[in-house]
Amino acid sequence: MTIRMAERMSRLGTESAFEVLARAKALQAKGEDIINLGIGAPDFRTPDNVVEAGKKALDDGMHFYTPAKGLPEVREAVARYIAKYRRVTVDPDCVMIVPGGKPTMFFAISMLGEKGTEILYPNPGFPIYESMIAYTGATPVPIELHEDAGFAFDPDQVLAKINEKTRLVIVNTPGNPTGGVIERDAIDAFVKGMEKHTHVAILADEIYSRLLYDGLEHVSLLEYESIRDRTILLDGWSKTWSMTGWRLGYGVWPKELVAHAERLQINSNSCASAAVQVAGIEALDGPQDAAELMHDRFDERRKLIVAGLNDIPGFSCVMPRGAFYAFPNITGTGMKAKALETLLLDQHGVATVAGTSFGHLGEGYIRFSYAAGSEEITEALARVKTAMSAHLAGAR
Repeated sequence: MTIRMAERMSRLGTESAFEVLARAKALQAKGEDIINLGIGAPDFRTPDNVVEAGKKALDDGMHFYTPAKGLPEVREAVARYIAKYRRVTVDPDCVMIVPGGKPTMFFAISMLGEKGTEILYPNPGFPIYESMIAYTGATPVPIELHEDAGFAFDPDQVLAKINEKTRLVIVNTPGNPTGGVIERDAIDAFVKGMEKHTHVAILADEIYSRLLYDGLEHVSLLEYESIRDRTILLDGWSKTWSMTGWRLGYGVWPKELVAHAERLQINSNSCASAAVQVAGIEALDGPQDAAELMHDRFDERRKLIVAGLNDIPGFSCVMPRGAFYAFPNITGTGMKAKALETLLLDQHGVATVAGTSFGHLGEGYIRFSYAAGSEEITEALARVKTAMSAHLAGAR
């Protein structure tokens, strides 16, 4: 029997970091020594107080469905957290708790994208943006991010791409895979221009908002009253508190859209795990020492990996300003990004992700996650340097 798939499935992509993770795990199962700098997952344990809160919730009988938007006390905790860290007041009724960060982008793109429309997204950027846009039938329109601008967007170029077909603009700062950060003057200019495009919604992916360095401030699009009624905030627990496996995120939705998001949740996930939601309250309201320590460790690793990458023949790497990714330029190696990803994993035991996994403008780059430990990073850099020295010597 041949099962006929819906045509839209042919437009659905994937997240290559998970493909690399699967290949790395398969090699490890065969006894290979693999260092994984591919997946964007902190190597730290979830803070003990958060784990204990989750355990207690299970012991207390939190085994059941919750309201689709999440427990009221979790949504209230999110509102308090946003008031503290973004200096913005939000209505808890506009907060929706979801299992991870992706459902918020999935819901936003699903409700706004359709054939004949356009959605702007960062390129290079998180691959699910382009995948989901294409899946809905909308046209993905890249917001070009370039190394010489620190991988931050040019607001004038973004605004010039908006037309009557545009339904949504996706803004990600700090950015994956580049570590780029959009500063206030650029966001001010973007918001000013968006004030006349009242038919366009904005998805603000701020999942790395607590991971900025060198004294940079996080500028949230929720701060801007003139676009607040059409801005969707995406954030969650995975990166800041090392809770990737807990699958917990949240969206802050405009009043006009929150009921639609809730219906999509009901039709897909039903709700996030009850006990996990309770653990999420502790992460938001409890001591932040562990989150701050992780931030400081990431900063140390950032400096370590960039210095090491710039010492590798054929590589050059600008200093990322946020998140936990380095995105070195590899054009000096003469290799395509995917070929280099394969070489490093299969022959040298270092898992990375080709820049082309994040869009066509990622050619000539490769992503390293410095969410791994310093010893692993140091060993991985040594292996990559050996690989590139041999490759360039052979090319002469």
